[in-house]
Amino acid sequence: MSKPSFNTELLDRAIILAVHAHAGMERRGKGFPYIVHPMEAVAIVATMTPDQELLAAAVLHDVVEDTDVTLEDIRSQFGEKVAALVEAESEEKLEGVSAEHSWRARKQAAIRRLSEASREVKMVALGDKLSNMRAIARDYSAKGDELWKIFHVNNHQEHAWHYRGLAEALKDLSDTPAYQEFVRLVDQVFPR
Repeated sequence: MSKPSFNTELLDRAIILAVHAHAGMERRGKGFPYIVHPMEAVAIVATMTPDQELLAAAVLHDVVEDTDVTLEDIRSQFGEKVAALVEAESEEKLEGVSAEHSWRARKQAAIRRLSEASREVKMVALGDKLSNMRAIARDYSAKGDELWKIFHVNNHQEHAWHYRGLAEALKDLSDTPAYQEFVRLVDQVFPR
């Protein structure tokens, strides 16, 4: 068997790390393995770029935030660019404040950072956010307002503010089908 000409070694290693890091984790309120989300995120990013570092960052985007993997681990195994992309997508925690009470401040900071970020950072973020929005749209059509009870903040209007802010921050990607799908889903779930 001949070796393929398309080098996916970096992405392959990132997928393996993500699978191990998220092993045994369930996607909140979904009843399926967490790894499905980063795999969907990388599939979305692949519609915008073949860049292996961006694809690796997409599949690793939650490992620092949600597992024991550190940014230094990412840096040593995948390089500075992948680590920087993962760091840009990792939410800053506010020490001593509950997730519910810090939610709006954390989301506002993330929207602000994203609006000033590079196109590459925005692509990785869009992979994550579109995957989230697809899940929200599916669940909202099945559960209606009961859906919001699984979140730290269960106010539908707060989620509308957040996702509309993300759409604005990501508008540099408006030329991509992924962004266009994101906006369609935001408008569907959060009609004006």
